[in-house]
Amino acid sequence: MKILATILIAAWAINAPAGGLESLELFVKTVKTGRADFTQVVTSPAKEGQAPRVKTSSGTFEFSRPHRFKFIYTKPFEQSIVADGQTLWLYDADLNQVTARKQSQVLGSTPAALIAAAPDLRALQADFTLADAPDQDGLQWVAATPKAGDGQLQAIRVGFRVNDPAKGASGGLAALEILDSFGQRSLLTFSRMEVNPALPGTSFQFKAPAGADVIRP
Repeated sequence: MKILATILIAAWAINAPAGGLESLELFVKTVKTGRADFTQVVTSPAKEGQAPRVKTSSGTFEFSRPHRFKFIYTKPFEQSIVADGQTLWLYDADLNQVTARKQSQVLGSTPAALIAAAPDLRALQADFTLADAPDQDGLQWVAATPKAGDGQLQAIRVGFRVNDPAKGASGGLAALEILDSFGQRSLLTFSRMEVNPALPGTSFQFKAPAGADVIRP
């Protein structure tokens, strides 16, 4: 019986699905470029006597490791977040305003670094404490706690859809959940994920629109 149990345990270990941390490592290692649609739901804490405020937006997401990505929001308002490798650009179409910051100063411990900017898992571990989180909603999750002590982010989770036979763990990025210090929760869900498409460097160039105010804090 002991021998049978040992064999069964060994077989289970061989066939056991990877945890969230292994899925993240495989994703960072094998997916060098990516393209997807995203939906973002931001839930603010409820005030006394009121329901929580919920805002939904959507758009497209692209990245090219290391250090280049862009989120293009199309609904309900046009906004862009573009990292070109040197500068992180934030553009608000309604305000016709651009904010430009050096990536090296702001990107390391951000959620975007987890899924798009970091060149490898070691780089992530320099800025985050990473650990497997319980499976939920059919996804495998990894919890990432920023090591930076600024207190702006409480917790981050990344979810992978590893049961997708067409993409497996390497292409199964499904969700990014962010909880900030004010109790505001932001959940981004990704769909139509393309793994390693050819993305020219020009995809991540940003030019401020004519007449836009450019702010460099």
